Amino acid sequence: MDCPPGAQLLERLQDLLEAERLAGQEPSATLRPVACLAACDRGCTAAIAMPERWTWLLGHLGAEKAEDILAYARLYAASAKGTVMPSRRPASLAHMVLGRVPALLYTEQEEP
Repeated sequence: MDCPPGAQLLERLQDLLEAERLAGQEPSATLRPVACLAACDRGCTAAIAMPERWTWLLGHLGAEKAEDILAYARLYAASAKGTVMPSRRPASLAHMVLGRVPALLYTEQEEP
């Protein structure tokens, strides 16, 4: 495929973040593309993470959900521990959570 679904989602997210920047807003998120999150049977996937918060693996995503993903990212960033209750998530993301990983138990300078 010339432009797979994951690339389409990434491009849409980049466009939305650039529009925020051009409007003088603080970007909702920082994107870090990865080649694979090993969830092939779950469609497009993404992870959302911040220091000292849960990391969430999200699946069943597509470019049409980009605005809702950024809305979720804003709620996530505003949370104390990285938890956004299902009732507060955008409706299109109701069944997106594939898993979560606890906050890191060590700093980057320490050995695991």
